[in-house]
This record gives sequence, structure tokens and C-alpha cells, in this order.
Amino acid sequence: MKINNNIAKDVEAVVTSYNQGKLIIEAIYSLFNQTTPPAKIIVLDDGTTDRNSINILNNIKNNSAIFVPVTIVRQKNSGVSAARNAGINMTKAPMVLVLDGDDKLEPVYIEKVSYMLRQNLFMIAASSWIRTFGVLDATVCPSGGSITAFLARNNCPATNILRREVWENCGGYDETMKSGFEDWEIFLSMLESKQDAYIGIVESPLIDYRTIPDSSNIKSMTKRIELMQYIIEKHINIYKENVLDVILNMEDTSMSRLYGWEKEIVNVKNLKQNLSNTSDDFIKRPSYGDGGMAAAVRIQSQ
Repeated sequence: MKINNNIAKDVEAVVTSYNQGKLIIEAIYSLFNQTTPPAKIIVLDDGTTDRNSINILNNIKNNSAIFVPVTIVRQKNSGVSAARNAGINMTKAPMVLVLDGDDKLEPVYIEKVSYMLRQNLFMIAASSWIRTFGVLDATVCPSGGSITAFLARNNCPATNILRREVWENCGGYDETMKSGFEDWEIFLSMLESKQDAYIGIVESPLIDYRTIPDSSNIKSMTKRIELMQYIIEKHINIYKENVLDVILNMEDTSMSRLYGWEKEIVNVKNLKQNLSNTSDDFIKRPSYGDGGMAAAVRIQSQ
């Protein structure tokens, strides 16, 4: 492995791992291959039980060719929030990169994302667009922003570089959130803790995000309403202060999806193909009061 001496001395990395086999190697090597590697890497293993995964972690620790200090820490399985908090607690640098063990980074991620943070004191965290691979091959473009941008939806990837001081001041990741959305919640907490704070996004896909049907991120969407309720109740004051923005942002998302679905139905009908049962049922019994009936009229008129 070629040694890179251009270390980002103000950035340390925390990689969380749980039964991830060889995937953790890809994540860690993507840190070694950065144009500006982190000063230190802490791998926080959240109670791995798979023997092959344990052996892989041991081999990383014993690899003499590794030029960035790597610390492997094991704890009993406590969830990703607890793992991230434990890892960040061990860091000393002012900026901490949080990376899931089944994802990886493009070589310029740390260079470009940390540069944004150094240039903007009110930026409490930063990340980039995402290139998904696996089941889905796509580019996903979160937009970052101030706290109002985060009230209706999460606008930053879980993989990010955050300011350690702000993380500490807001109490870290919520360790009771074991079903997902813990990254959204901490972004709200961090944005809420500092006036004029915002989160930056490099508009280039520098995160390689692995997509599989049974990933924790995909499964968390089945509990979206329950998790959103928890987040809203925890941050109720900021939601009350910005209720108009929240409602309008959600409505904007809802209408854009409705228009997209409408265009797809029209296209299927124009091709004289059969509609799915769901789409056919929508035409026969459109929803009322949310733009559904208007969409059905437009579809039939075409």
C-alpha cells in the first residue's frame, strides 16, 4: 500500500461495524486511499458474532503495512448510535468522520468535505451527494441547509464529517433510537444547539452507498411515522416555531410524487398497457382533498 503523508491532522474517522465480513475492509481501505487520509481511524465493532468478521478485524489490527493508526474497539451489541458515540468519545480531533462499515468513500471525500467545514464556522457538519450501488444504481442528491430544511425530512447522509464540539454539546446520538433515523435526529439536535448553524453538501457523489433490500435504512422506512413522531415530540418547540415551513415542505414533496405518478399512469395508458391494480384503483376511487381527484381528472382527460 502506497503511503500518503498528506494527512488531514484535524480529522479522525469512526467506522461502525457489525457482522460485515469483507465489507469493512472496503470501508477502511477507502479511508487509506483518501487524498488526505484521517489522522486516526477507530473501528467500533458493535458486538460482531460472525467468526469470519472477527478474524478480518483482527487482521486489520495486525497489518504492519497500514500507515494510519487504527484502533479496533469491541462492545456488546448496543445499536449504531451507541457505537458511534463510543467511537467519537475516543477521538481528539475537532472534526470526526462517521462512516458505516458497509459503505465506502471516493478518494477526495475528506479533502473536499473538510475544506467546506474549515471555510465556514457556522457549518456544524458536512457531507456530499451519494452514488448508490448494489440493488440500485443511482445518484442521490441531499441538499443540506439550515434547521428548517431538516424538519420535514433528513437532508444529509449518515456518513458525514461533524464538528466534535457540537456533537458533544448536543449530547451525541440518541441511543434509544435503534430502529433508524438516529442520524436525522442528531442533525436536528446539532442545528438546534447553535444559532445560524447549517449543514453543507459537496455537490458531487463522493459516498458509495451499498443498497440491499434488508438494510437497516430500508427497514426503518416501515416505521417512518412512529420514528417521525418521536423526533417531532423530542424537538417540539422548533417544530411549533416552524410549523408552516414543515407543512408546506411536506406538501411540496407529496405533490411532486403525485405528479410523477400521474405522468407514469398517462404513459402506460398511452402505450395501451394495463395499469397496476394500485393505479387502476386510484383512477376508480381517487383520494379527495390532497390533489388526488384533480390528478385522476387530468389522467382521464388525456
